[in-house]
Amino acid sequence: MLSIRRSLASKVASSASGSAAIAAGRRNYSSGGDDTVTIQLPESSYATYNLEAPSLEVSLKKDELLQMYKDMTVVRRLEMAADALYKAKKIRGFCHLSTGQEAIAVGIEHAITREDTVITSYRCHGFAYMRGASVKGVLAELLGRRSGVSFGKGGSMHMFAPNFYGGNGIVGAQVPVGLGIAFAHQYRNEKSATFALYGDGASNQGQIFESYNMAKLWNVPCIFACENNKYGMGTSASRSSALTEYYKRGQYIPGLKINGMDVIASYQGSKFAKEWAAAGKGPLVLEYETYRYGGHSMSDPGTTYRTREEIQQMRSSNDPITGLKARLLDLGVATEAELKAVDKEARAYVDAQTAEAEADAPPDADPKILFEDVYVRGTEIPVLRGRIPQENFSFTK
Repeated sequence: MLSIRRSLASKVASSASGSAAIAAGRRNYSSGGDDTVTIQLPESSYATYNLEAPSLEVSLKKDELLQMYKDMTVVRRLEMAADALYKAKKIRGFCHLSTGQEAIAVGIEHAITREDTVITSYRCHGFAYMRGASVKGVLAELLGRRSGVSFGKGGSMHMFAPNFYGGNGIVGAQVPVGLGIAFAHQYRNEKSATFALYGDGASNQGQIFESYNMAKLWNVPCIFACENNKYGMGTSASRSSALTEYYKRGQYIPGLKINGMDVIASYQGSKFAKEWAAAGKGPLVLEYETYRYGGHSMSDPGTTYRTREEIQQMRSSNDPITGLKARLLDLGVATEAELKAVDKEARAYVDAQTAEAEADAPPDADPKILFEDVYVRGTEIPVLRGRIPQENFSFTK
């Protein structure tokens, strides 16, 4: 699956290359010294709790900056495609989009390695793609197709990829699971860390504070990351949380608030957190301050508890893709024409992947597929008990 995206070369591919430049992996950055640019982040990028802030000076290769732009553009197009398919009644059930929050998934992925692990809540499409799932695999899953990343049986909230543990539908329950994954890194003496993400709406769950306690007791390399998009379903953070500075909630765990609408700030803060945890310093609590443009899910218009003017103001002044585009132009990393070519390429690529996903078949109407993937192959029990004896399923037959 990692072959679906390719790192940009030092120059953006021309529009004549079509979607081929997107359809491959994204880890092959050039190593020359003269293609590095230095970006000075504003002081407002971070706020800290019992912690020294990451450096505001960030050095990145030009091709990695361009890849960040491409990745966010593809994730945005992916979510737009899901939006259209849902409205056409081709996607059923729950569907939670991350439009506006692309800088977090992209920033984290560029800051960590494939050996690090990520687990998140139900707003997971962008994370699944960045961890290695294909656009087709994500959309096919939403459409209930056999070629989906969970074979058409999981839907919007249950997507997985290498070292990406979902997509979890139970609010906040992924956090203690993420703690367990991080403990596995520690137990195996691996220099890796786990990002356990949750929303501001889940932040008051008791299991999150229990996870903080255990992580600090054992100095587990777990990064507790709150995606604060200001609204838990239709309730504003100030109405649900007595303390809305989520990065301070670890008490005995240092905290860092990051401008989650800036992919460079998200990258630098995530890189700092990964290095902190992997060095044996224990857990951190992060808060990515962000904003979702749409409703909580596709069934929520998103305008009954906030104004259209508020949404438009965030789109016009804080959009993560527009913000990175302005930086790339100012730094001379790319021209307007080159970035337009990237936009066109991303659209063509996602459109092609959407068409392929729609053309694929749903799972066969065979009851035995319900029992696939219950156990790791080779570890199955002889018989899985059903509600009544007639529903028992034999793995040995």
